[in-house]
Amino acid sequence: MKVKTASFEEIATPESATVSGAEAIIKCLLKEGVDTIYGYPGGAIMPVYDELYKYQDKIHHVLTRHEQGAAHAAQGYARVTGKVGVAVATSGPGATNLITGIADAHIDSTPVVFITGQVGSTLLGSDAFQEIDVVGISTPITKWNYQVTDASEIPEVLAKAFYIARSGRPGPVLIDITKDAQFAPLEFSYKKCSGIRSYKPVPEINLLQVERAAEAINNAKKPMIVFGQGVILGKAEELLKKLVEKTGIPAAWTILGLSALPTGHPLNVGMVGMHGNYAPNMLTNECDVLIAIGMRFDDRVTGNLETYAKQAKVIHFEIDPAEINKNVTADIPVLGNVNQTLNLVMELLQPNDHSEWHQKFKELYAIEYDKLIQHHLTSKNPELTMGEVIDEINTCSDGNAIIVSDVGQHQMVACRYAKFKTSRSNVTSGGLGTMGFALPAAIGAKMGKPDRDVVAIIGDGGFQMNIQELGTIFQTKVPVKIVVLNNSFLGMVRQWQQMFFERRYASTEMINPDFIAIAKGYHIQSRHVAKRSQLKDAVKEMMEAEGSYFLEVSVEQEENVFPMIPTGASVSEIRLE
Repeated sequence: MKVKTASFEEIATPESATVSGAEAIIKCLLKEGVDTIYGYPGGAIMPVYDELYKYQDKIHHVLTRHEQGAAHAAQGYARVTGKVGVAVATSGPGATNLITGIADAHIDSTPVVFITGQVGSTLLGSDAFQEIDVVGISTPITKWNYQVTDASEIPEVLAKAFYIARSGRPGPVLIDITKDAQFAPLEFSYKKCSGIRSYKPVPEINLLQVERAAEAINNAKKPMIVFGQGVILGKAEELLKKLVEKTGIPAAWTILGLSALPTGHPLNVGMVGMHGNYAPNMLTNECDVLIAIGMRFDDRVTGNLETYAKQAKVIHFEIDPAEINKNVTADIPVLGNVNQTLNLVMELLQPNDHSEWHQKFKELYAIEYDKLIQHHLTSKNPELTMGEVIDEINTCSDGNAIIVSDVGQHQMVACRYAKFKTSRSNVTSGGLGTMGFALPAAIGAKMGKPDRDVVAIIGDGGFQMNIQELGTIFQTKVPVKIVVLNNSFLGMVRQWQQMFFERRYASTEMINPDFIAIAKGYHIQSRHVAKRSQLKDAVKEMMEAEGSYFLEVSVEQEENVFPMIPTGASVSEIRLE
């Protein structure tokens, strides 16, 4: 789809000069403030790499070991910085290797511009060597995509790409550029895109709905907030904090909303969803007003929609009109950027004290703590638990680290027990659930925030999906801390097999290699821990290490993650065992 009408802002540019399409691409990136890109060269993108070679002092190109690694690294960079990430690949398999990362960025609303090379325009449609219709393939998983066959289009198209990726509800954009367009000359000038006639990234705010929301919140007896990543993307963390403190409303988070409100805040009542905390899940079906802020009512959050919060008046603060009434009907939809809508509603809210209602959350938390949390964090069993490892990292980092988790049991444990004081500290694959995400995403996160500790929490299964990115760490010397929680199983699948398939562990046991030897092969300092007495010292050594560090922890093989809402069950049918 070609966007024909747009508005542009003049960028201070020296008088126009004739450059190649490839050089124009680099100049566009510089005009957008890009300093780091991730990618892998190949024939159809080689002109761009030749120009990158000339701009090494201005743009840091990170050679990943696989294009999927480049996509996830760009995601990690974008998630911690709030900037647009950039990933580059060649045509054919290079482009298709990006697809999982593009899909992941799409469902998790991560702004990334993907640039792919393409065969020459005269060869399009001929099944030429390494030709693939990446525009067709990526259409359902991008905010916008476009194929450039004329070099003169490059500045305008890339300006639109960055604008679309970052504006409104962020997301990925893919620009496919034929090889002849990369070689062809053009008169270069650049104008930043500031608007597109057919694209309205932020809906108009209906002040009547804001007033209705405020009235419902003021009159509520048992209100509950569920906040998601929209709070982070909208830069509304401080507003959320002020709102809960003014109203006294208990606030729970989705996985991607984690860290928007400090985990230690007295009104932070934990995580909702399939493996969330007992109290917020149970009390979802008891609250009288449910205030959803920047979240999309994902099925892992709601459980059975037929029984989800039917007693509650639902207020939905959301930027994307497509999310309103998609899964849960909103009694009061409040469209707009939450930074603006929360600010407006705050002026109308009355100070309140819901301490009696909040006490119910404390009572149910005490039940969960006695039955589960206490064991997860202070187990008396011979084998280490995953929770103990996360808790030790909390102690050593004082809640100031960025935690990048992969997908599986360890992800749920990390999200449940990691402590955060600042926003944009939790990076994980939420909607797509991509195993192999954490290692490359941690590379991007550390490069985006070099002044912060970045710890990747990975299972032994997911680690092997992108294990080759240890080579990227070795080559770039990026000081990422890697923790593999090794239970020799595909743990989450095994848990389901235990609970719902009569312990038929079909293809879930992992016969793993010597991870320490592999890490040492990449010259990464490493250590293996199997005993509780070794854990504290090992985590301290890892966190204090100047360079990258690999820590393998052997954990209980058949440990299960509870609480758990079985598929198709109500949130109030959450199981503690």
